[in-house]
Amino acid sequence: MVYTACYKGCMRVLFIGGTGVISTACTALAAERGIDLTLATRGRRPARLPAGVKTLAVDIDDAAGAARVFGDLRFDVVVDWIAFTPDQIERDLALFRRRPGQYIFISSASAYQKPAAHYLITESTPLGNPFWDYSRNKIACEERLLRAWREEGFPVTIVRPSLTYGETQVPLAVNSWAKSFTAIDRMRRGKKVIVPGDGSSLWVITHNTDFAKGLVGLLGHEQAIGQAFHITTDEVMTWDQFYRIAGAAAGVEPRLLHIPSDFIAACIPEKLGSLTGDKAVSVVFDNSKIKRFVPEYRATVRFGEGIRRTIAWFDQDPARQEIDHAANAQWDKLIAVYEKGLSEAVREFD
Repeated sequence: MVYTACYKGCMRVLFIGGTGVISTACTALAAERGIDLTLATRGRRPARLPAGVKTLAVDIDDAAGAARVFGDLRFDVVVDWIAFTPDQIERDLALFRRRPGQYIFISSASAYQKPAAHYLITESTPLGNPFWDYSRNKIACEERLLRAWREEGFPVTIVRPSLTYGETQVPLAVNSWAKSFTAIDRMRRGKKVIVPGDGSSLWVITHNTDFAKGLVGLLGHEQAIGQAFHITTDEVMTWDQFYRIAGAAAGVEPRLLHIPSDFIAACIPEKLGSLTGDKAVSVVFDNSKIKRFVPEYRATVRFGEGIRRTIAWFDQDPARQEIDHAANAQWDKLIAVYEKGLSEAVREFD
């Protein structure tokens, strides 16, 4: 049974994961609403958990060990934040077939058709991404779960985040994910920062506290079973605007260099997926579906406000301002070869 009417203390929810950039905000909001929340971790209690949130030490990839740990435990909702491949979905199906009233799979909006046939993305937009293994694996996970729903009634809900950030993440198109202050450091040192394409592609960047409103609103939502949702902001801007707003929040005017995405991917092949398969193309999301199912959902954190919070968090403690020196060196080399080629091309035409 899925419980739809009571948050305060009666809904038992399990997060597999729950301490990442997106899931941390969802953990905080679920705790605030009185949900009985447990995080499945590998044994190390995450720092700064909200009051009342419990942890369960379990290696989810150890099938026998996980089965012993979960034992007879039952949850109204299970949310898997860290499943990326069909094998991991089979693992979850074996563990949770009879435990939850709802299983929420965190997929990715990068699974939507690339290149897009229509600028406005809805949940009925076809899935297909020939450029990124990550996205293709997420699609395969979705297909397996929907087959389980059709054939055996497995109560799946699919959620597709797009680029989402919080106080610990600077979400620019060409940046280091693990050490994301790197782009801000470049801006402050007057170094060029790379923008894919001509900077005019439209994109949305969602604050994690906004995403949390939609995700937590779906917990225990019986009518959401068998459905897929994306949860994003309605604030749409160009990449140039995002970079300039981030620079302003850092107190500088950034030096933007536009480099075609196919040139970047040719020089740095691992960027093919995240650029050509995601951030290089214009994407605008229609959020009417999540608003129908979760009427209180509305994204309220504009990027200018959110990125100021993020940079303030980094500035509060210089130890947080880790720099990805390998990425810096790679970008400097890319900039040098692009500008050299551009200069030679101009001379040829002169």
